Amino acid sequence: MFTLNEVLRAITGQQINTQDRFFSEATVDSRQAIRGAMFVAMEGENVDGHQFIPQAFKKGALIALVQKDCAEQFTSIDLRKESADAFQPDQIPSFPFCIRVDNTLKALQDIAAYHRNQIDLKVIGITGTVGKSTTKELVAEVLSQRYHTLKNTGNLNNEIGLPLTLLRAGKGHQRAVLEMGFYVPGEIDLLCQIAKPEIGVITNIGTVHAERAGSIDIIAKGKSELIRALPQHGYAILNYDDLLVRPMAELTNAKSFFYGLDPDAAIWADQIESFGLEGIRFCLHYKNESYFLRIPLIGRHSVHTALRAAAVGRVEGLNWSEIFKGLNHAQSQLRMAVIHSEDGALIIDDTYNASPDSTMAALNLLHEMSGYKLAILGEMRELGQYEVHGHTIVGARAAQVCDELITVGIKARILAESAYKTGLDSSKIHWFESVQEVIDFLKVRKLKEGEVVLIKGSRGLQMERIVDVMETKQ
Repeated sequence: MFTLNEVLRAITGQQINTQDRFFSEATVDSRQAIRGAMFVAMEGENVDGHQFIPQAFKKGALIALVQKDCAEQFTSIDLRKESADAFQPDQIPSFPFCIRVDNTLKALQDIAAYHRNQIDLKVIGITGTVGKSTTKELVAEVLSQRYHTLKNTGNLNNEIGLPLTLLRAGKGHQRAVLEMGFYVPGEIDLLCQIAKPEIGVITNIGTVHAERAGSIDIIAKGKSELIRALPQHGYAILNYDDLLVRPMAELTNAKSFFYGLDPDAAIWADQIESFGLEGIRFCLHYKNESYFLRIPLIGRHSVHTALRAAAVGRVEGLNWSEIFKGLNHAQSQLRMAVIHSEDGALIIDDTYNASPDSTMAALNLLHEMSGYKLAILGEMRELGQYEVHGHTIVGARAAQVCDELITVGIKARILAESAYKTGLDSSKIHWFESVQEVIDFLKVRKLKEGEVVLIKGSRGLQMERIVDVMETKQ
């Protein structure tokens, strides 16, 4: 929740005082506008938000940030740099109205940054190649045991989504857990300038986005922008097991707090057991204390997620009872769903996205399951120079885990060939160029009771279409 005075001050840089008005939230989607919201008209590649100002106002939005002339039927004030000095508070029209700015994205970011400085809020930033969202969810669960906690929803983790999240923060919020996405160097630094995190969590460093970033070293440098931005009194929560993350302790003025499976980490785990879809069990160690935990997270890799959340809980002063209660809520397995086909096959739907690391983790989970194991794996995109290596290692692991393998996408042919070279029988490997071909194949093949099917691939493939067909009558 933010105010009209905050909006005006952030845009103009002037100490403007007028009859104040609270806004419920900000949105860039007119369909999601609610009563009392601020609509931000953005120019996209395919859609121009300025076309939907009438719809936003009809839904109850009070103001619209625009960088074009408003429709004639709406009053507007001009706060572009060249005109802002002439603005007078008594010029505020009746709601709804438009505010003309030089750049709506920059204005949104400036408003969010200004608002963040007006409230007493501790921000926990989370980044990494794999596990950001699950970590965000679980950290928020843990902190919510003591603090009124805000978190970004869905994939609102970029230069647009993070400001929108911060503008939902009210004076009652005590903590904000913010996932920070990365595509190119400088992006996380910008997010940190807006959010001002005091705690930073790095999950791991992998090859996703290498196509845009250039190399894994550039990715590591980009992710480390979060650690570099932390204040001296803050904490850097670092993965001791990741050899690209561990050295980041040297890059920050904050205190370093390591987690991992190595006893040299500040908080670490061993004696890990997986119970498939029933969760995991492990022994957590911290200083001279040890605790056996069983939590409803899926797969051995989820131990690291639990350790991150526990680490944040410890540096935030929570007791073990609060931490364990938060871990056991574990509503963070949000991107993996388990359903049954009409024929009784068990389907693990992990279609949100894919990288070599996340696909290997999903295959490891499949390995822990009982039954005939079928993996439907799509190509992994944005790997850049690591494209061949990434698909090769995943294909090799698939051959070790799967009874049968279906791959989809041009690049996934590398994966299929690797599985064959590793020893999976050619009759059990099927490669298709498109998702529709996979759907047609499955209509003939049919799924059977006792089969466990993993479906995973890059978001652009829309592999959820396969799930939709398998879940219903084929």
